[in-house]
Amino acid sequence: MNVKAPKGTRDMLPSDSHKWHAAEKQIRQICKVYGFNEIRTPIFEHTELFLRGIGDTTDVVQKEMYTFEDKGNRSITLKPEGTAGVVRSFIEHGMFNDPQPTKMYYLSTPVFRYENPQAGRLRQHHQFGVEIFGAKLPSADVEIISMALMLFDKLGIKDLSLRINSIGCPVCRPKYQKALRDFLQERLPLLCGLCKQRFETNPMRIIDCKVDSCKEAVSGFPIMLDYLCDECNEHFESVKEHLSAINIEYLIDPEIVRGLDYYTKTVFEVVSNAIGSQGTVCGGGRYDGLIEQCGGPETPGVGFGLGMERLLMVAQNQGIELGEQSKTQVFVGALGDNARVEALKICARLREGGIFATVDHVGKSAKAQFKYMNKIGCRLAIMIGDNELESGKVTVKDLKQSNSKEYELSDLLNGVIEMLNFEG
Repeated sequence: MNVKAPKGTRDMLPSDSHKWHAAEKQIRQICKVYGFNEIRTPIFEHTELFLRGIGDTTDVVQKEMYTFEDKGNRSITLKPEGTAGVVRSFIEHGMFNDPQPTKMYYLSTPVFRYENPQAGRLRQHHQFGVEIFGAKLPSADVEIISMALMLFDKLGIKDLSLRINSIGCPVCRPKYQKALRDFLQERLPLLCGLCKQRFETNPMRIIDCKVDSCKEAVSGFPIMLDYLCDECNEHFESVKEHLSAINIEYLIDPEIVRGLDYYTKTVFEVVSNAIGSQGTVCGGGRYDGLIEQCGGPETPGVGFGLGMERLLMVAQNQGIELGEQSKTQVFVGALGDNARVEALKICARLREGGIFATVDHVGKSAKAQFKYMNKIGCRLAIMIGDNELESGKVTVKDLKQSNSKEYELSDLLNGVIEMLNFEG
């Protein structure tokens, strides 16, 4: 039996769970103040949703999806990203009939991509993402950007840069794609095999290729910003104006095209140098045609997504401690079966009072129990034996302060609260 996790997957261990909880708590608070409500969609969807939504020429669809047939001979795919499922839900449940805009977020949702594992990106990883549907104005673009930056700020993550671009719309993009193909035509022999395929299907993706020979071949490529239609240009100028108005610094990066076909107009990335090499910790943009493309009414959309593993990795690389691991406050030791019954009763009362308490379930000696208490960082120790059962009194020892107090069993909860300076 193979007892190793599959390649590209990773366990969240109890020793790390407090970091996830701290980040998730901060995310929920930010979503609350920005007026976003949580949505949870299934872990798998009909494959057609991703073919239509993400685009059948993307790397995600062509090479990275986990697709299979279920017992009803239906093609099912484990979701490779979060937006398409939210769009499907928006359409299926008629949320377009609600007052708009609709603002939703998903948190630590599992996503699956069959790709080579890399720093902070696994074959199964977890995403936090936000979506605003029904908001066409550039202020919505800026709201989600400011939301992402607030999260990084609240977590204490530094050394970030915001990079923005516009990739136009179906009106102006064809003209640009022709100019790009004309530019790339004589450079085709220098491109990798994948980019040669992209030349016909989606030439803009060649700009984003990470192969060194392709990077050199496309140097000096025509810039989409020079081909924007009046509407897209006005939208982008307004995005920049709004960012400046709330003192958000940005860089214009013509190489940002994003990897999914549904993006239009604004695209952005938040980049960190703390991963070891430059890495994107958050990316998103506008997708005004996606809902209509998936069968819904014409509805603009904008959003972003970030990988939780990569977020936590950046925080760790910057020496940021997120949250604290839960520690037992009171250990109730016992010597003998009768004492163990009383210990369980005491532990139950303490837990009802909000105290983190536990008992010995192994049958250790008194010495071994005290050794265990110290190992787990316990604050208070109570030992129950025949004498305590007979007298109805117990001694509570403070392992940090090296002092102790005696309490009646009936007043033990108040005594423990007093010694812990427990509030609430």
